[in-house]
Amino acid sequence: MNASKRALVLRPEPGNGRTVAALRALGVDALGIPLFEIRPLTWAVPTTEHVDALLLTSANAVQAAGEGLAALAHLPVVAVGAATARVAQAAGLHVAVTGQSDAAAAVAAASAFPRLLHLAGREHVALPGVERVIVYASEPVSVAPDSLAAAVDGVVLLHSVRAAGQFAALARDLPRARIMLAAISANVAAVAGEGWRRVAIARTPSDACLVERAAALLAIDPAGTPEDNVRHE
Repeated sequence: MNASKRALVLRPEPGNGRTVAALRALGVDALGIPLFEIRPLTWAVPTTEHVDALLLTSANAVQAAGEGLAALAHLPVVAVGAATARVAQAAGLHVAVTGQSDAAAAVAAASAFPRLLHLAGREHVALPGVERVIVYASEPVSVAPDSLAAAVDGVVLLHSVRAAGQFAALARDLPRARIMLAAISANVAAVAGEGWRRVAIARTPSDACLVERAAALLAIDPAGTPEDNVRHE
């Protein structure tokens, strides 16, 4: 593996494989090491007389919801991100609003649907005034500590706050000054802590933008000036 073009992808499957493929298409030697796995949970379909639309903040909710999703298919969908919208449409749902930022922004953009039902993961950010039902969990998986050594002299993609915290803990014995991070948001970057060689933040919180930022980090001349939205540590 070419250390100068090395990237580690930590998100769960099936997204991990998609991100790895996108990086490899850009000439990056990408390695998938999921730190979590998605586990569907048993859930009861709530009554929907008081619900205007479904809120989907992750494609994982669609993929993990199982048969119960069909009982909610009559509701329009407010999706966070184009990838989530595509998965919802493929499942036969009607996407009425696609937010391009975070969940709070998507809710604000969906003023025509004031009563939302969030199909959420167990680990989620609570949104004021939004009802939720938990349909999946993101469970930590056992990772050999030495497997993360591949991050040294490469870039690590961080898709979530939990991934940032878990990676920082697992990589505590690695030389941060030789590891670059590409984070999906400033909040994710903050959770990872300080001392990394460089940190880049995606312009919008999407996998496509994160892949772009990771590739840009790898292309930066260490002796040169980082591009915009890249923070030196």
